[in-house]
Amino acid sequence: MAVFTYRGHATAGVVSGQLEAPDRPAAASALRARGIVATRLEAQVVRPARGRRPPRVKDRELALYTRQLSTMISAGLPIAQCLAILAEQGDSAPLRQITAQVAADVAGGATLADAFGKHPRVFGGLFTNMLQVGETAGALDTILRRVASYLEKAAALKRKVKAAMMYPLTIVGVATLVVIFMMAFVIPTFAQMFKNFGAELPLPTRIVIALSEFVRAFLGPFVAVAAASAYGIRRSYRTARGRFLIDRLLLKIPVLAPLIRKVAIARVTRTLGTLIACGVPILESLRITAKTAGNQIIEDTVMMARAAIAAGRTLTEPLRAYPVPAMVVQMVNVGEQTGSMEEMLTKIADFYDDEVDAAVAGLTALLEPVMIVFLGVVIGGLVIAMYLPIFKLVTVVR
Repeated sequence: MAVFTYRGHATAGVVSGQLEAPDRPAAASALRARGIVATRLEAQVVRPARGRRPPRVKDRELALYTRQLSTMISAGLPIAQCLAILAEQGDSAPLRQITAQVAADVAGGATLADAFGKHPRVFGGLFTNMLQVGETAGALDTILRRVASYLEKAAALKRKVKAAMMYPLTIVGVATLVVIFMMAFVIPTFAQMFKNFGAELPLPTRIVIALSEFVRAFLGPFVAVAAASAYGIRRSYRTARGRFLIDRLLLKIPVLAPLIRKVAIARVTRTLGTLIACGVPILESLRITAKTAGNQIIEDTVMMARAAIAAGRTLTEPLRAYPVPAMVVQMVNVGEQTGSMEEMLTKIADFYDDEVDAAVAGLTALLEPVMIVFLGVVIGGLVIAMYLPIFKLVTVVR
């Protein structure tokens, strides 16, 4: 995704600013959708300052920030005063810093959408496009309320997914650390003690001692290989090919794939419904929506649907050709036929939010007994293997 600097003519006069787009034609299309005729459009490379990372803002903080801005505008406060209050009294330090820059840009004559658009890492295309619509329609407070509601529900959905993944990852991580500790420090102590027995050790004990020697000998290289593999996967995911392959693999994992699909459908339908309800053009709405899918395969599906609509077809037609649930296709079709697309999309999103809740609860219920059995077999097996020679010695003494 590139950042473009533009200058052009709009109804209000000459305007300038920045926007985020995948390429130059997409940037030009986005400007035309805003009613801007660009006279200059240049791509630039955005690099963070040396030694500093771009500010990171949590979804919950951004939702609260948007809600506060909406409330102040609804109360009748001028934009400049709203931004000054948030720059001085906001809860998030990065947002206070960015708001001060936005306030300076607005004071210099930039529109609110253009000022926020200069910070695409924090305020994405959805935020800035909806601000543009709100400024044009004179309904900024209403648009911001919708954005805040969207961000709050998106943050809640993200927390559900994190909660579902955190439990098994924590259990497996703790179990792995316990096993490594026992293999590296506890088992060698028992092995040294067993050398004085002068009798052959049981087979399970010999296997565990051999594993312990292997872990102690190759623990360093194993950790290095694991770290290198994790780094390689992370770097690969940043490339188009790597992300495509990894996301396609995730959609084939039996237990995880249904949850990923439900989360993606909830995100896509809620984002698209919110954008359409706010008056953003359908092609621009689909382009922004594709980025929120969270999976390259699903993102490509949304972009294919966008291309079909650009060719003059309805949204329902391309959806029938892709692996989209029949209920979603039928409700979208009803929305197109009755002119209530945003309402249908919101209902789909609410339905799949509930489906995600049920999927998370089912996943947790399934993983709990699996984790208990796993810990019992691994940890219990190690303990029994180490105590077998002691039991044998006690039997001989008797």
